[in-house]
Amino acid sequence: MSDNALRNDNALREMVTDFCASSGVPGVVVGVYHAGEQEVIAQGLTNVVTGAPMRPETGFLFGSVTKMMTSTLIMRQVERGRIDLDERVCTYLPDFRLATPGAEEIRIRHLLSHTNGIDADLYMPDVNGPDSLRVAVAGMAEQVGTLFAPGEYISYSNGGMIVAGRVLEAVTGRPYHQLLEEDLFAPAGMGDSCTSAERAILRSTAIGHFPDPAGSRRTELFKLPDSWGPAGSSAIGSVGDLLAFGRTHLDSGIAPSGTRLLSAESVARMQTVTYSMGTPHIPPIGLGWLLMPFGDITVLSHSGASPGGVAVLVAVPGHDLVFAAYGNDARAMGLFDRILLSLLRDCLGITVPDLITGQIEVADLTPYTGTYRSNQMRVDVRAVDGALEEAATYEPADDTQRRVFTAFAGGSIPTMTRRFTPVGRHLFAPAGLPLDMFTGYSRQLLVSYHDIRDGKAHFRSAGGRMTRRLEH
Repeated sequence: MSDNALRNDNALREMVTDFCASSGVPGVVVGVYHAGEQEVIAQGLTNVVTGAPMRPETGFLFGSVTKMMTSTLIMRQVERGRIDLDERVCTYLPDFRLATPGAEEIRIRHLLSHTNGIDADLYMPDVNGPDSLRVAVAGMAEQVGTLFAPGEYISYSNGGMIVAGRVLEAVTGRPYHQLLEEDLFAPAGMGDSCTSAERAILRSTAIGHFPDPAGSRRTELFKLPDSWGPAGSSAIGSVGDLLAFGRTHLDSGIAPSGTRLLSAESVARMQTVTYSMGTPHIPPIGLGWLLMPFGDITVLSHSGASPGGVAVLVAVPGHDLVFAAYGNDARAMGLFDRILLSLLRDCLGITVPDLITGQIEVADLTPYTGTYRSNQMRVDVRAVDGALEEAATYEPADDTQRRVFTAFAGGSIPTMTRRFTPVGRHLFAPAGLPLDMFTGYSRQLLVSYHDIRDGKAHFRSAGGRMTRRLEH
């Protein structure tokens, strides 16, 4: 074990270089801060069309890492007495409604802990500008229902964060994007960060890509609409800025700039478990942070997808380590997995056992078979030769949402069929993949089933997202 994770950064540099040379991913930028030292490594291209190089200061879309920033903004307003975590959302947004009953019982803490049950994972209204969140939340009354009662389960919630952003607007009187820049980026010293594509284009900025038989294909959609801003559509910045944000949460709320962003008490609350599903692939959750267990330690974590790109932010309490990265192709997550485990095992000397140790046999798979659905997504599950076969079908609510989501995904969305083998109690892994790969971020590829009663599961969870059994 090294006293400092950066004393031998050649291994990290070689890992990044070798990955870009062999994977087909156009470019990545990786940053590590540890015990007072910081290193940022950039490799490859920001854009295969222009051939512009990836640089240490290159900007990129934070994606859903923005959810941590939205949560931080909420906590700043909690400290100022404008928001109460235990208060109902309707107190701040009297017109807040959903298409099914349940909105009146959702509290602010449910938004930050992804336990709100709002069924809006793929709800993507194509709205931009300062009024976008008001329009998006108003549209939920007609298009968005609930999956479960607030506080019942964890289901990763884009819709919950959109509502949280609208609450921030209501209590501050400022548009979310302005609030993010003035109340977080500026005091945190995140000088490379903005919420405007027009501003980002004035400096080095990476563009997402998708795998292509000819190599790599640039995205035709740089960012999702502003209506997804608090969930992760618009924030753009550098690895250095993400490291600064992560360091703020490790240093009891004091940013590297010296500005106190949050109180130590608020930081501790965000890092304290508010809910746990007790399932290996669904991390316990605090307020915003996913609290991922790795052996005997807990890692503060959040990842974020953008059109053709993926970002990660990891902070390790007690070890003064922050890891942030971006790749302009989703396959870069494989590299980030390896870097994270290497930092924990090789640099910090932490024992990280494999999460899944082997397959098991399940005599009766019929409790899991059936059709499950969430917002615009249907999953049909059947038993085949001792395994489960899932067919996931995108069912867009309207042509606008079809257009936005298919552009986000890089093209048409066919029915995806995959086989899963049992590896634990109500837990399944994608067939054909090595089990040791599920120890890191890829644990999100596991699938679990919940609320087993009357001889059948009533919920399925994949990627931290719930789908509910359709009753016929």
